[in-house]
Amino acid sequence: MFKFIHTADIHLDSPMHKLDTYDGAPVEEFRLSTRRALENVVDLAVSEKVSFVLISGDLYDGDWKDYNTGLFFISRMNLLRDAGIPVYIIAGNHDAASTITRSLKLPENVTVFSSSRPETRILHDPPVAVHGKSFASPAEKKDLSYDYPASLPGMFNIGMLHTCATGRPGHDPYAPCTPAGLREKGYQYWALGHVHQYEVLSEDPWIVFPGNTQGRHIRETGPKGCLLNTVDDSSYLSIEFRPTDVVRWSMISVDAGGAQDPYEIVDWFSDSLESEIAEQNGIPLAVRVEIKGETEAAGELAAEPERWTGEMRAAAMETGGGRVWVEKVIFSCRLPADVQDPRSGGAMEELLSLFEELAEDTDARRELTEELSDFYRKLPRELKEGPDGIRCEDPDWIGELLKQVRPELIGRLMRKEEGK
Repeated sequence: MFKFIHTADIHLDSPMHKLDTYDGAPVEEFRLSTRRALENVVDLAVSEKVSFVLISGDLYDGDWKDYNTGLFFISRMNLLRDAGIPVYIIAGNHDAASTITRSLKLPENVTVFSSSRPETRILHDPPVAVHGKSFASPAEKKDLSYDYPASLPGMFNIGMLHTCATGRPGHDPYAPCTPAGLREKGYQYWALGHVHQYEVLSEDPWIVFPGNTQGRHIRETGPKGCLLNTVDDSSYLSIEFRPTDVVRWSMISVDAGGAQDPYEIVDWFSDSLESEIAEQNGIPLAVRVEIKGETEAAGELAAEPERWTGEMRAAAMETGGGRVWVEKVIFSCRLPADVQDPRSGGAMEELLSLFEELAEDTDARRELTEELSDFYRKLPRELKEGPDGIRCEDPDWIGELLKQVRPELIGRLMRKEEGK
């Protein structure tokens, strides 16, 4: 029997795009979170006495800002070396051979697979053959697995591959492949990387994405970690997901239906947050809140979105004991149909109708993206990058943006009218 860890997409020292622009964000805690997650992987490997560790691409988040990133990684690998644990790495799109310009000599227990051709590394105790190939450039468009060698007889064969598989929303279509194609190699396990969500594509053989080790923004919610795999004497393999994240992203939706005033909604949010904290076992949370449903309080929320965002954050501080940060509050609620909207009539009503039309009509949003195409092309690259980058070529992004700006725009117009 032997154990091994399969991890990927560590994105060591990821800059956490634009985090410092968020009011009250725990910047330092997030800045170090990818390092703490790697430390958790290493601690798990040592405590479980694993035979080896696999890192299936995107160990780094791009070229190093300085050598401290590499030095930190080497310090963790030295701990594994001292424990007699070898480490096998393939480069992904974020740390391709053409991307990382700085380098440091790695400890002798660390093997990085070539980007020029697939390679095989043999372990004799236990009898394991690890096959892999690194990305040569950030945008590998071919099926890299096609050239992988056939399985070696008498060995437990593992293929390491950084890939989009058959394609995944939100992930670039790099090194595409199919489960059927991977099965043809005759390996017992495929250690995939690139997709940031834990996913099992096949159990015979095992073809698995472990997800990333630490969520970095609101599109990476829920537990993040690595896989602790156990192979018994008959080569039967069992996998176990182990969380390694130190801060967790969550989305909390509050149904405001029937609420008489905004404070009632704040109380309901506190109840939902308390349940979320318990479900996530008390790990520090970064939370996005969306208020939905029909409520007579919708007008007050729309009139003063900043105030009620502040009330939500204050409630989170009290409920979470300082371990919860509210990243954003989206007010998507509306007045009941039988309640007269004080914003109705004239230009305000036309504005609301336009928002509702765009929210419901995908074709209309698609036409809007086409009208914005010239504007989008002229934007600086840095404004398009990261989880909060401008993506006005995406109709779904336009829809989310409308939901976010609607209450603030209405609130400003209402305050302007009241000031007349």
